Amino acid sequence: MGSFSIWHWLIVLLVVAMIFGTKKLRNIGSDLGGAVKGFKEGMKSEEDTPKDAPKQVQQVGQTIEGEVKNKTHTNA
Repeated sequence: MGSFSIWHWLIVLLVVAMIFGTKKLRNIGSDLGGAVKGFKEGMKSEEDTPKDAPKQVQQVGQTIEGEVKNKTHTNA
């Protein structure tokens, strides 16, 4: 089975262009490029956040029951 030569790849490219058309292939290429760009930006924003900062967890709809025994106010 070996690798394909350049002529094989050119024929495959020609057949694909004839089946899908150049406009559709161009749209697919731009969509793929936009997805890759969005992925890179998403990864970059993850790296920019400081790792020492505590993560904020927001819990909705959770009730904590308890009783306050001693209430102190400090002005620091």
